[in-house]
Amino acid sequence: MEKYYCPSIREIHAAAQKIIDFGKFDKIWIFKGDLGAGKTTLIREIAGILGVKDRVNSPTFSLVNEYQNAKGEVFYHFDFYRIEDPEEVLEIGLDEYLESGRHCWIEWAEKIAGYIPDDFIHVLIEVDEKEGRNITLKRVINGQTNG
Repeated sequence: MEKYYCPSIREIHAAAQKIIDFGKFDKIWIFKGDLGAGKTTLIREIAGILGVKDRVNSPTFSLVNEYQNAKGEVFYHFDFYRIEDPEEVLEIGLDEYLESGRHCWIEWAEKIAGYIPDDFIHVLIEVDEKEGRNITLKRVINGQTNG
């Protein structure tokens, strides 16, 4: 487990780089935080560092956005905030995305917990009283936290 403090959402670049370094060998990254905590902003910054030139925004209504960088790497960004029935994700082919070997960035994964693989990076974003972000990074392997 690693912890990082980001004093302002405007200083998110360093936090994004820290997450990239932490999860460099992992493809599924779960972002958890309250509404407005900065999950999408952080994903936008990560995508930019990884060379994505597409506009990165929350796929709240489409459920998934696909981005690509100049190297041809593909990234999937999910937002399950509006999911009412977890089985809805089967209709978009979630399994195929998760098994694609490509980066999958997931917001509101707790809404579809039964469909999340056992191995992923967990990124917890907590806003403090000064509007800074406490970011906790955990690697989950076989459903167990491993650092």
